[in-house]
Amino acid sequence: MMSAVPDADVVVTNPTHISIAIKYDTETFAAPLVVAKGVGPIALRIRETAEENGVPLVEDKPLARTLNKTVEVGQMIPASLYKAVAEILAYVYKLKHFS
Repeated sequence: MMSAVPDADVVVTNPTHISIAIKYDTETFAAPLVVAKGVGPIALRIRETAEENGVPLVEDKPLARTLNKTVEVGQMIPASLYKAVAEILAYVYKLKHFS
């Protein structure tokens, strides 16, 4: 799971207790995919790995909590969360484009 974090598009946090790494490859997946998730020490390690590899961290407490409860590693984001995740991905893509 940790080996997938460097390739994630974003890590959604709560801000330190929960970390959810998301990857979206439009050619491979129909929806964004959770590639790593963790609580407590694992969440901290996901954050550290993301920072070391230039993966953006976005704090969104409600989304992080919901993803943690409803999606397992290797699962796609449910349709009910598409809008929230799409907004974060759009923000991250815009940041990468202008940096």
